[in-house]
Amino acid sequence: MAVRPCPHPLLLCTASPSLLAAPALPYRAAARPMVSLCCSPLRAAPSLRRIGAPLPCAAKRGGGSGGEVSSSDGEGTRLLLQAALWGAEAAYIIWLFLLPYAPGDPVWAISQSTITDLVGLSLNFFFILPLINAAGIHLLESPVLHPMAEGLFNFVIAWTLLFAPLLFTDARRDRYKGSLDVLWGFQMFLTNTFLIPYMAIRLNDHDKDQPLPQASKLGSVLVKGASVVGITGGLVCIFSIVWAFFGRADADFGGILDRLQFAQDYILSERLAYAFLWDILLYSIFQPWLIGDNLQNMKPNTTEFVKVARFLPVVGLVAYLFCLEEKKD
Repeated sequence: MAVRPCPHPLLLCTASPSLLAAPALPYRAAARPMVSLCCSPLRAAPSLRRIGAPLPCAAKRGGGSGGEVSSSDGEGTRLLLQAALWGAEAAYIIWLFLLPYAPGDPVWAISQSTITDLVGLSLNFFFILPLINAAGIHLLESPVLHPMAEGLFNFVIAWTLLFAPLLFTDARRDRYKGSLDVLWGFQMFLTNTFLIPYMAIRLNDHDKDQPLPQASKLGSVLVKGASVVGITGGLVCIFSIVWAFFGRADADFGGILDRLQFAQDYILSERLAYAFLWDILLYSIFQPWLIGDNLQNMKPNTTEFVKVARFLPVVGLVAYLFCLEEKKD
């Protein structure tokens, strides 16, 4: 019987030993770890796409479980911030209004002298009456109070005024279902008693079916006149500081050191002044927080400036109002 000749003798003779060593193939395959298609979507993609099938393990960028952890962490942070803010609101009301341990009298035991000071400070709102009297107009006499007390009161109220356009342009204002007009109106009198809850509520989940509320007439006026609000509030804040140290020079309130000593005693003995100190601290936290969440409202060439300036008390808020981009109705 004739032996059938090899069709390609040269190729067989010159082949690599590895091609002939068939028994070694199982060993090599076993030694090399199996690679699943799930781990190699790029290699699987051409063949799967040819048959119209989806990639078997098409994970999102960052890893499948990593995305879920990130979302969970974000939700946890949001809930933690909300809990901290509601806790701060409870502490603010209980400590400053109800408990007798803070300096001064609680609201349920307020003294007549404190009431008199409150009335006097309100009459001297933004120093309008003292300046009118200084101009020689005496239709109503300004109560003579210590300029440090007047300066502190008007500084906090002017800063509260500056918050108005910021609240009415806040991108998260739709989470708050009440009237921003009423909220800000009460904030002018009770400051953080109403701002802290707003900061907590604005962290609620977004309702996709709830559009941004239409601006009220008051809100539209304050937003359109944001630069005027900024000038007014900023000048009153500056004047409050000057007045605190140099106001009523014709009265016997002493020099700078005497006034600083009065400020220390005033804060440590009067609940109103002590509360204003907490207001300044909280405003210094909420101002950069709110502005940072609304940098998209800035004129394009001012965003970086406001992003840095927002950390400066009062100054950052004035910068936000001056750099606020005008929205067409």
